[in-house]
Amino acid sequence: MSSGPPQSPAVAKTEVTVEGECPLLAATFAYWDNILGPRVRHIWAPRCEQPLLLSDGEVTFLANHTLNGEILRSAECGAVDVKFFVLAEKGVIIVSLIFDGELKGDKNTCALSIILPQTELAFYLPLHTVCVERLKHIIRKGRIWMQKGYNIISVLTSEIVPIMELLSSMKTHSVPEDIDIKDTILNDDDIGDSCHEDFLHKAISSHLQTCGCSMVVGSNSDKVNKIVRTLCLFLTPAERKCSRLCKADSSFKYDTGLFVQGLLKDSMGSFVLPFRQVLYSPYPTTHIDVDINTVKQMPPCHEHTYNQRRYMRSELSALWKAASEEDIAPDTVIHTDEFFTPDLNIFQDVMHRDTLVKSFLDEVFMLKPGLNLRSTYLAQFLLILHRKALTLLKYIEDETQKGKKPFRSLRSLKTDLDLMVEGDLNIIMALAEKLRAGLHSFVFGKPFYTSVHERDVLMSF
Repeated sequence: MSSGPPQSPAVAKTEVTVEGECPLLAATFAYWDNILGPRVRHIWAPRCEQPLLLSDGEVTFLANHTLNGEILRSAECGAVDVKFFVLAEKGVIIVSLIFDGELKGDKNTCALSIILPQTELAFYLPLHTVCVERLKHIIRKGRIWMQKGYNIISVLTSEIVPIMELLSSMKTHSVPEDIDIKDTILNDDDIGDSCHEDFLHKAISSHLQTCGCSMVVGSNSDKVNKIVRTLCLFLTPAERKCSRLCKADSSFKYDTGLFVQGLLKDSMGSFVLPFRQVLYSPYPTTHIDVDINTVKQMPPCHEHTYNQRRYMRSELSALWKAASEEDIAPDTVIHTDEFFTPDLNIFQDVMHRDTLVKSFLDEVFMLKPGLNLRSTYLAQFLLILHRKALTLLKYIEDETQKGKKPFRSLRSLKTDLDLMVEGDLNIIMALAEKLRAGLHSFVFGKPFYTSVHERDVLMSF
């Protein structure tokens, strides 16, 4: 007779076909069994060009590791705790999201984890927030599915697979931290060499007004990537690592959370944007079409956040009301809330022009190309924008006694900070939003809610 411990039943496994190199070793869903302790329910492993470095047994061991000590976890109902493990002895890092859910009628502590080699730490860290936010929302949906007694694995798979594809694409097509200005439009002899003057001005201005988030769509990959690199000049090195160039032979899917991404049109000259993924981006987005030289943008941050949260609630409500697992398709546009119908035409023309970007472009093309002068001038321009954003934050802090009073003097702010032009104010507000999240809602929030309610009432007549 064998004296060893009894063998646990085989863990269900899904192999995901991923093109190219996938830095992810595996993803796991585990739960705490009150009798047997930590148990792995499912493993997702990429099937790609590189062999898997971990066996199923090692993956199970690592998944168990994330749940040990969670038996006495005390957290608010619905809370998702994010834990980051670096196991040097195994040469891996584990990002684990701990949450409570119901399995087989019992309340259990669960963990959804992704496992990467320790050598990929520098690659993964800039993308950590992107991955975690997407996994958090799929967990919200999964908890409802568990409560109703349905199979949570199918729900989790709908986000685990795209994250594997995202990390794989970022491994080969991410924008480098340092961009040579020679690879961008700002190195041209004249602003009209690569694109029309008004188009470039609109693209950069709207890009800054939407917190540095843009998608560039076109039929020519070289032209798309040149615009992508140009826009990334206005981002920080960390934000560039969360941006992606377009692929020459086939298009990537749109990915929520990236700052700038290039997308290639199909053979028919079209590209279908998934409404839900675009709305779930942390910031509003600029849509740039390099084929027809058009620039459109989403509403500002406070309106974007308002619409996003309303839609998120509607989606979860529709999931709760679903009578079966087949009732809700992954990318269905939800129309369940009678007081909130999403506007599918979320991209509008750029309404507000600016003087900041216009003056910068007029002056930068006066400098001789091929030297470091334009790079230096760009750095100076970005420093000025950053200082203006810090000044705006300090101004609002003083006027509101650090948030104790509502902000009522927008006209005075525009006059005192020389931001009378709406486009200039939008650019500085967007930069300040990234420094202090929630600024837009604090300054503009209440009037916006009122206007939305008034619009809804008027439309009901």
